Amino acid sequence: MRGKLDLALKKFGFNSKSPKTEVKEDPWPFKKTVCETLESAVKEHPYLADYLNTLPETPKYVPNLDAGKIEKETNVMYPLGLGIYAHVTVGGEISKYALIEPPKPDRELLDKIEMAVARLVEDREYEGQKENILAALFKRAIKSKMVKLPRGVDEKILLYHFLREKVGHGFLDGFLADPALEDISIPGAGNIFVYHKLFGHLETSVNVSKKEIDNLLRSISERYGKVLSYMHPIIDIHLPDGSRLNIVFGEDISLRGSNFTVRKFPKEPISVAQLIKWNTFTAELAAYLWMLFEIGVSAIICGETASGKTTTLNSLTCFIDSDSKIISIEETPEISVYHKNWIREVTRLHTGVPVTMFDLLKAALRQRPDYIIIGEIRGEEGRIAFQAIETGHPVLSTMHAGTLGQLFQRLTSHPIDVPKTHIDGLNLAIFQARMERGKKFIRRMTSINEIIGYEPDEGRLNFLPIFMYDADVDQFRFMGSSYHLENKVLAFRGWGKERLRELYDELKARAEILSFLAENFPSFTDVWKTIIAVRNQGVWEVHRKVKEMRIPWQ
Repeated sequence: MRGKLDLALKKFGFNSKSPKTEVKEDPWPFKKTVCETLESAVKEHPYLADYLNTLPETPKYVPNLDAGKIEKETNVMYPLGLGIYAHVTVGGEISKYALIEPPKPDRELLDKIEMAVARLVEDREYEGQKENILAALFKRAIKSKMVKLPRGVDEKILLYHFLREKVGHGFLDGFLADPALEDISIPGAGNIFVYHKLFGHLETSVNVSKKEIDNLLRSISERYGKVLSYMHPIIDIHLPDGSRLNIVFGEDISLRGSNFTVRKFPKEPISVAQLIKWNTFTAELAAYLWMLFEIGVSAIICGETASGKTTTLNSLTCFIDSDSKIISIEETPEISVYHKNWIREVTRLHTGVPVTMFDLLKAALRQRPDYIIIGEIRGEEGRIAFQAIETGHPVLSTMHAGTLGQLFQRLTSHPIDVPKTHIDGLNLAIFQARMERGKKFIRRMTSINEIIGYEPDEGRLNFLPIFMYDADVDQFRFMGSSYHLENKVLAFRGWGKERLRELYDELKARAEILSFLAENFPSFTDVWKTIIAVRNQGVWEVHRKVKEMRIPWQ
């Protein structure tokens, strides 16, 4: 019975790629705006009161989730819009994440609604947003009494779940609506697990069966034109919001049943100003990187899994000149830059002739890029990356390494095999880590190291630590001077050593500009506009505006 509506819509010319028209009315029955207080939320959504009555203690209601406001909280509830709420309780074997949504109607009733709407689909082309068409057909089916609603059934809740199944992604939608989640996964039948930006790993209240998982995964894969079967059990799907869904299908290779992982990415990259605000690094450290990326240095951001390497990489791209030609190369699209002249390339490994990172990087060298960004260096593409550096192409990438020694060992060992004498082409080795403070997880840049050169006679790498993180006091320390600032930046500008003090004064001014943005305009767009203003108007003119508490880019 299920799926007949999808077939009907496809038969009569409608699919998810149909052209969209301007919509005046939101078809979703619940508002996307959020309630500012718990009292107004309960009044707007009575089912929330039913949930609260089951709790031993009322959680702290936070309309806008902010790390600073909930630093010591262990029982927090926050709205996601569309009548959805998240409730986090920290402690126990594993902390919990409850998703409160409009209560799901009876499955049989939803199937009847789907059949009724399928019968209403006319033999013609449908143009417009799918949710608007389906909502209109739903209301027509109810109004004409094609489906008799049982007493007490809320039509708004019924429409919500109908649209969620036909337009959304089923039981995943609530999680996709939460911007604080970085990762959504299920190891098989049972509870869904998430990784929260502030609270780390959480077990959710959503429990699904093998049948529900298989049905949803088949539906999603078909919708996005992918073949999911026992012959093709592993696929990746890129969702409209930029998230990446990885599916492993069937019990023969996943003994607990089909599993999936959704890696979520923000619609707008997290900016350096936001990372300064969250104390991932300081404004002075960011200003130092700003001055170096302007002249085109090569850097590798290193750290463990989930330490925030890619987030930091994305944020630092704003320091690359806005008119630069950038080529990004990845296995899965995670890099996001604002530059207009951006060539975005991804590998092709599962269909047709394989195209690897190595292949794409070789091709990039023929395209005259100003900057090459590699999602992550793992294998032989590392050798080509260092060849690119040797020929004057700055490279920015990430890598799994905890220390400079580990980085050096990985780069010079199989399968990367970069000649040791080429390592000094790398300018910066940046290290980042995820650590626990109390019951919260934080991310900190732990050190920035300037690579000076490799000494073949001694068999060692010369480097200079510029910024170091002191974990005891949660502070960053600047070592006082920079080899690259004093040699590369001065030389690039044509300045003599007599202007060294002017260079460090400018470093301080840029740090003050970034601190102002962190406090007042932390979005990536605002940081981007400010950096362009600095390039066009000069550092000191923008600094003057900041001191006068004016908008920097105006």
